[in-house]
Amino acid sequence: MKVLLVNGSPHKKGCTNAALEEIAKTLKEEGIESEIYHIGVKPIAGCTGCYTCHKTGKCVFNDGVNEFIEKARGFDGFIFGSPVHFAAAGGSITSFMDRAFCVAFTQKDVFVHKPAAAVVSARRAGTTAALDQLNKYFTITQMPIISGRYWNMVHGAVAEEVKQDLEGLQNMRFLARNMAWHLKCQEAGKEAGVPMPKEEETIFTNFTRREP
Repeated sequence: MKVLLVNGSPHKKGCTNAALEEIAKTLKEEGIESEIYHIGVKPIAGCTGCYTCHKTGKCVFNDGVNEFIEKARGFDGFIFGSPVHFAAAGGSITSFMDRAFCVAFTQKDVFVHKPAAAVVSARRAGTTAALDQLNKYFTITQMPIISGRYWNMVHGAVAEEVKQDLEGLQNMRFLARNMAWHLKCQEAGKEAGVPMPKEEETIFTNFTRREP
């Protein structure tokens, strides 16, 4: 069992990474493999809503999202980390997830039924708004959301300050253990023959009615 930890901060070894490293350490103690994936600092284009990916399985922009999707197929759980910018998730991770989840929407082997969580880092405030934003990606993709014992956030202006946020780091450990427990329960369920949820053909409706 493997968990992919996505660092959506432009700072590879910054505050968000400090939180993810605490999670990775605890997952290892629980016998779960993990890997931190940094989305980098190169510009990431936003989704244009062309839906070409629903036909080809790939995004028309080739800036790392397609590589991530192929990598994600081999993981059993995900934790997406982001800094808080203007009381929201960072621009790069937002564009990255918009496109990654659009590509994966019609591909059941990427995210569907795999547990996920979001963690955010901030100097002071805006964390709950950013968490709410990120959690919506999971609920639209049938991904069970894993929690800690508090909202998944750490505080500090630099990584060294995050390491002094003892309550925040403790919650990262709670989150990691809950993720490990869920993955083990999923595995035990499969071995016991518990069937996956029944799938239905997706229905799309609009709030407005077009007259014939």
